[in-house]
Amino acid sequence: MKINGRGLCYFGLVALAVSARLLPHPPNFTPVGALGLYTGAYASRWTDWLVPVIALLISDMVIGFYAPVAMLMVYLGFIGSMAMGKWLLSRKRGVVNISTACFASALLFFVCSNLGVWLSGTLYPMTLDGLYACYLAALPFFGNTLAANLVYGAVMFGLFEYLSGVISGTRVPRTA
Repeated sequence: MKINGRGLCYFGLVALAVSARLLPHPPNFTPVGALGLYTGAYASRWTDWLVPVIALLISDMVIGFYAPVAMLMVYLGFIGSMAMGKWLLSRKRGVVNISTACFASALLFFVCSNLGVWLSGTLYPMTLDGLYACYLAALPFFGNTLAANLVYGAVMFGLFEYLSGVISGTRVPRTA
């Protein structure tokens, strides 16, 4: 099997996301949301959209699966990140657009994942007060999700743009 540059890049991104989820890290500080934005922004084939899902699935196989409803909502939150990447970043990328997409992606993940926790019925009562308590308890995690999207997003988008310039010859890498 021959692996092209695109395949090698996606393999590296999956490895990064899986490693980041398995190694010790602050809660919710993983590259999966940024990977969804990145994949959505640059994907040209529908199979490219599987990259973040594969990273989640591999790491969940190691970490362990959890309440099916919560898990489904987590995956939907990250699939939503890919859609946001396609919608907000496929035509125009820049610091403002990427930052906006990082915030919107973190907010969507917050809403989806915590709705899933509440719907699973294991931690909070199935009442409006229970839903409120679920979202209130999750607020500290939102900051980590947003910070991870911003940090990993800057790395992924920045590195891609830099390497694209080096490869195309519009940027010459510095040598010591």
